[in-house]
Amino acid sequence: MTRTRIHNLSISLDGFAAGEGQSLETPMGHAGHRLHGWMIATRFGAPIMGRTGGTAGIDDAFAQQHEPGIGAEIMGSHKFGPPGWQDDPDWTGWWGPNPPFHTPAFVLTHRPRPPIEMEGGTTFHFLDAPPAEALDVAREAAGGQDVRIGGGATVARDFIAAGLVDHIHVVQVPIVLGRGVRLWDGLEAMEADYTIEAVSSPSGVTHLTFTRS
Repeated sequence: MTRTRIHNLSISLDGFAAGEGQSLETPMGHAGHRLHGWMIATRFGAPIMGRTGGTAGIDDAFAQQHEPGIGAEIMGSHKFGPPGWQDDPDWTGWWGPNPPFHTPAFVLTHRPRPPIEMEGGTTFHFLDAPPAEALDVAREAAGGQDVRIGGGATVARDFIAAGLVDHIHVVQVPIVLGRGVRLWDGLEAMEADYTIEAVSSPSGVTHLTFTRS
């Protein structure tokens, strides 16, 4: 059965998954790379930054679960580009000619455009649809594999609130951001629907997994 999954979603101690002031120069706003330092240091994350090597261990084991069994991704417009990217007809995402998805990727936006086929098997599709409708489209494209909700925080929150996510992996990072985009707002008592496990890492982060009961 096709599942809907969230992986490697980093949040601060005060619940922010992105900083304030996202732009072309600051994709994560004032947070910079502080939310994702744990992942960048791993074998999974180092190549994303154009590096070799990286650590094994707890953080890498969780990070590596991002890829297996995924047949499609859904992401919000701010994950695809900075504010205003819809006005640039040449914008094809943050990731260059060969994005790291290698599946159909569905970008939720109120201003859809024709699909963009990239190298490596990624094709970006642009949808103006509520969560349930977008998930139906992505499941069809996933060909029996799972669908990943790739973020950002607003999209993750909307899908969780709609009861559409089967597995959630959140990484609590020991920093305080103070402002930005929060994950948990409006999700009171969601823990009643999930079995929750917590694993602490020597890097200082805590991996929280929510699996639908």
